[in-house]
Amino acid sequence: MKVYLSADIEGVAGVSHWDQTLLEKSSSQAAREQMTAEVAAACEGALEAGAREIWIQDAHDTGRNLLPRRLPEAIRLVSGWSGHPFQMLQALDGSFDAVLAVGYHAPAGAGGSPLEHTLSLGIASMTCNGRLASEFLVAGLTAAYVGVPLVFVSGDRAVCDEVEALNSNIVTVPVKEAVGDSILGIHPALVEREIRSGVQRALLGDLGRCTLDLPPFFTVDVRFRSASKAFRSGFYPGARQIDVATVRYEAEDFLDVLRFFLFAL
Repeated sequence: MKVYLSADIEGVAGVSHWDQTLLEKSSSQAAREQMTAEVAAACEGALEAGAREIWIQDAHDTGRNLLPRRLPEAIRLVSGWSGHPFQMLQALDGSFDAVLAVGYHAPAGAGGSPLEHTLSLGIASMTCNGRLASEFLVAGLTAAYVGVPLVFVSGDRAVCDEVEALNSNIVTVPVKEAVGDSILGIHPALVEREIRSGVQRALLGDLGRCTLDLPPFFTVDVRFRSASKAFRSGFYPGARQIDVATVRYEAEDFLDVLRFFLFAL
């Protein structure tokens, strides 16, 4: 079994402030260690389920957050950003059997996390076919585009609720929930155990039932925090500005949507 793991940090246990997500801040070290521990736990669960090859994408900010020596030797680690439109799944292709998402979080505009956002901090909210879009939704549709099921998600309660509403076959592990501008979380050691067992359970299940359905047509509305950014992004081919802060993009092919995200956001 060949498994792809996409790792973010805002949905990791104990992370509640932007300073914890920035390499130049001293408080980021503990967050990086916890991110690494949760990814390692996911890898252990995958290996126990029969995985023989695990590709990990460090999918947060610089792409240089994970501590490789603390991960199993069976991994291949993608660090940094190539510029591929798959972004948080940049090395994914049809040769993989499953995708895992660790440390994922609530989307911009959801109110489900002090750190909620979708792809860019300059976005106030984004919808896809009328549904509030998270990085999980983008990743799930990207995986479906190449025919690979996304079978496991860990992160905040809001993203786990979103996953369960879209496809209840996907295994979720909520590690914290938002309370205003704070979080209520569980002990990191318990989080790691639940991630390990959750990944094992997901990979031993019916993987095919976890694939998201690809709609035949996509309408994406991006509401920017800056009117000037909306004005500029409205010039992307096929996009149009529909109000002072919102740009709409429509396409039949999801890869075209991903190109719009890469170049216009």
